[in-house]
Amino acid sequence: MMHHRNTKIIFTIGPATDTPEMLRALIREGVDICRINMAHAPREDLAGIVSRVREAGKDEGRDIAIMVDIKGPEIRTGEVSEPLQLKAGDLLDLACSEDADEQPDVPLVQVNYPGLINDLKEGSSILVDNGLLRFKVLKKTESRLQCEVEIGGKMGSRRHINLPGTHVSLPALTKKDYLDIEFSVAAGVDFFAQSFVREPEDVESFRRVLSEKGSSARIIAKIEDQQAISNLDDIIRASDGLMVARGDLGIECPYEDLPVIQKRAVTTCIRLRKPAIVATHMLESMIENPVPTRAEVSDITYAVAERTDAIMLSGETTVGKFPLDCVRVFKRIAETTEKLDNVATRVPLDLRNPKSKLVRSAARLAEDVDNASVIVFTRAGNLPQTVSSLRPVGTPIFAFTDQPHLVPQMRLIRGVHPFLIDFAEDGETTIQSAFRLLTEHGYVAVGSWAVLITTVLRRKRLVDGLQLRQVDPQE
Repeated sequence: MMHHRNTKIIFTIGPATDTPEMLRALIREGVDICRINMAHAPREDLAGIVSRVREAGKDEGRDIAIMVDIKGPEIRTGEVSEPLQLKAGDLLDLACSEDADEQPDVPLVQVNYPGLINDLKEGSSILVDNGLLRFKVLKKTESRLQCEVEIGGKMGSRRHINLPGTHVSLPALTKKDYLDIEFSVAAGVDFFAQSFVREPEDVESFRRVLSEKGSSARIIAKIEDQQAISNLDDIIRASDGLMVARGDLGIECPYEDLPVIQKRAVTTCIRLRKPAIVATHMLESMIENPVPTRAEVSDITYAVAERTDAIMLSGETTVGKFPLDCVRVFKRIAETTEKLDNVATRVPLDLRNPKSKLVRSAARLAEDVDNASVIVFTRAGNLPQTVSSLRPVGTPIFAFTDQPHLVPQMRLIRGVHPFLIDFAEDGETTIQSAFRLLTEHGYVAVGSWAVLITTVLRRKRLVDGLQLRQVDPQE
């Protein structure tokens, strides 16, 4: 029978993977979600990319989900005529207004965020170019920040700025984001990853935009700074899932805190029944090399052992030389690490309503029966998410729905295999359809055990129940 991997794999599409042949190969290897990074992808190409991914899924008989990663607000330096060679102790002015005049012997660099002067205090740290350069604010004026270089180096144009520990007043979405969202909704994407989420209101404002456009796409909040960490639980509650974006997060926070933050984020997502994604620099060396480093293997193993829902490839599959090998590495590590799953390390859930407790009973029963699976029928996706958050050991979850948009969205949920079927008025007819699909495609063997979570109509009332049955399709 088919092997069931729990941890989902996300790849980022780019020049290395945006061909029909490569997309089909990636889907055969088992990728679950295609990410489109709007920081690099032109919005005019979006519809074509989505079409190619959908077509490849149809060719392979397995539709994968599509996630658009919105660039979000960011602070960057302006253009410089030639790179600046800075050394510790040098003075540098950052101008937040084009009217600022350059001082004698002190270089002046423009910044694209006028509110920077209001957000920073004297003594604040400014990190530039992914933390390679560090400045300290010595003095503020109406139009500029007078800084001292603490860590020097070469600074070119349009370098990314991080402000560790500083509350910034940037908007949740930019003009570019609104245009990208419009194109993405028209293309019918399944997820949006929202960059630089700092508080739950950022997600709520994004959700209002999607609601106005009639989109059912789900929102994955990316946590990338200390402000997001301080609001972590509320951000998770407001969103449909979380991405631990370790690039900016690793710059904004002390590096020794990063594994702790990652563990807390994944654990909180499980507890609040939301999917978690661990992303960035997972196989960075494989952009150029055919095998991973030992440290990368350990990093991936740690994420899978935490029982995160998904792990993500970025540059490895956009411009890397070995995109298929990266997916294979993810698979091998995930499948090996998942064998170590045990009930002792499971995150306890606070299940208060009777139906949630019934779902927990179903998951535990399936664990106790050899080679059993859990089968759920859903129109909203909540049931499979709850079963998954219980993290049953060695138990695949088969989720059946009659809602087409739910199938790709459930691909993000750990351990869940989603299917689209028609729901008949007679519940047994629907169950038999599910049994036939599972056995004909090799997901389970005829005669194997399954725990079904069902809702049936009894005397004009809906009644929730469990069924322990052998999978034996009847004609």
